Amino acid sequence: MAWAENALQGTVLSGGTWTGLALEQPCVITAVSWTRTNTSGGSQTVLLGIFEGSNREDFMDALPLAIVDDETVTYKEVNCSRGFRYVRFVAPKGKSCSGIEVAFYGIEGAGDDSHLSQLTNLPVVSIHTRDNQAPYDKEHEIEAYISIVSNDGQKLLSDTATIRERGNYSRSFPKKPYRIKFAHKHHVLGSPAKARKWTLINNYGDKTLMRNQLAFELSRMMQMPYTPFCAYVDVVLNGDYKGCYQLCDQIEVRPNRVEVAEMTQSDNSGDALTGGYLIEADAYAYEEQSMFWSNNGTGVTIKYPKEDSITYTQANYIERHYNKMEANWRRYLDLNTFMRHFLVGELSGNTDTYWSVYFYKQRSNDTLFVGPVWDFDLAFENDDRTYPINSHSDYIYRTCGSTTGNLRELVDNIVVKSTLNKRILRNLWADLRRAGLTEMYMTQYIDEQEALLMQSQRLNFLRWPIMNTYVHQNPLLWGSYEAEVDNVRRYMTERFEWMDNKLGFDATTLDIRNEASDESDVRKIMRDGQLFIWRNGVLYTPAGTRTK
Repeated sequence: MAWAENALQGTVLSGGTWTGLALEQPCVITAVSWTRTNTSGGSQTVLLGIFEGSNREDFMDALPLAIVDDETVTYKEVNCSRGFRYVRFVAPKGKSCSGIEVAFYGIEGAGDDSHLSQLTNLPVVSIHTRDNQAPYDKEHEIEAYISIVSNDGQKLLSDTATIRERGNYSRSFPKKPYRIKFAHKHHVLGSPAKARKWTLINNYGDKTLMRNQLAFELSRMMQMPYTPFCAYVDVVLNGDYKGCYQLCDQIEVRPNRVEVAEMTQSDNSGDALTGGYLIEADAYAYEEQSMFWSNNGTGVTIKYPKEDSITYTQANYIERHYNKMEANWRRYLDLNTFMRHFLVGELSGNTDTYWSVYFYKQRSNDTLFVGPVWDFDLAFENDDRTYPINSHSDYIYRTCGSTTGNLRELVDNIVVKSTLNKRILRNLWADLRRAGLTEMYMTQYIDEQEALLMQSQRLNFLRWPIMNTYVHQNPLLWGSYEAEVDNVRRYMTERFEWMDNKLGFDATTLDIRNEASDESDVRKIMRDGQLFIWRNGVLYTPAGTRTK
């Protein structure tokens, strides 16, 4: 390495894909610079390289200082108040530090944590694993240290943790999804739940990066009992920028997640045996250890009690109860949550609504409730098998949606063959429309998500240059991020009209005077140094989630 005048000096460190300094004492980094001595490009590219600072020689507690987001620039100021003993530059994934010279500038001192660096306007999740080991499957937990910087650099959450891969088909993408588990429970990014387990959803085939969040907003508007918490984040793993993710709740039994009675291994009789349970009718159930096949051939995973603690009596009870629901849904299925879950799937045009469905059962209640909603990467016009969704005359689950087991027949019996339920569904749709579920509301919400993601999406598609490549089930190449979002915006408007026609609702009767159509209805509010949006009497975080 070569150092510019007044650059910090120290013992040179090198790891092949990274280069840095061990400083004699902590220093607050104020700027970084980089130079390619080999100007032929190729492996010497620095685009998306990460500068990090740490107070451990193994860089387990490292925080990002800056990211190279423009190769025409060779100098960047750093706004981080913490002092570091060790600093380094990590080359982009698959590249070498050979032929790259970097310099760090700063002032001596331990500093403080009053302001830390983010890569964009989004929170940054910085993950470092023991010996830089990359997660490689869904079973093996890798020891890690995780730091989350948020609130414009003014808030830090750090803890030891583990990380592994998660998901099913989404694991086949080069941008991997992860499950993280902190050593301690945390309210992450202002989440309602205080928990150890969280998911990092990769959204590889969703080029808007927002489809899950849009569906969760529909779930909130449908007044589902529980909608998963979700926030957009930038993820860095061992100094490698991984892209824009959604940090979401782990679907599990816990306060402010799926709230059912917690069970012990002694709950094998009487009222205690009746709950609570969390199960998933799932096309991938056959891959799980704790599962059963229903009498009608549907694979069902038992998510709670967990496979390492559930007793034979408990597993047998919930299997029998699910079979009773399939045979007599009028008695054993909660139609309120079923109908709302159904409307989220149909309004979003989700191919996979009945490919995977969560159910939960409360203690002392014979009813199976439906929810939460989950997995919308193929929704909102993002599946070549269903595109264009609004050209189909019937519901998506009946025409070209993916269903597991006998769920299509079950849903048919409820929403198509029952005259009473068809009337209930029409009335529910009308009530929701009049309560504020409108195309204007949703298009404004899409606008807000687009603005929120604009910085991060640019980095994401530098890391994963797939904007003009068909991935997963993309029906069309729209050519730009803005055009991808326009596709969703257009679909949303057309889908409301389609649903109104299908369910016999006259949209001209809507009174839209109370919608957020002028500045008096939408206000930006600063609270405790964080920006919130006030819309129609509801306070939202910048991530688009409602506050209490």
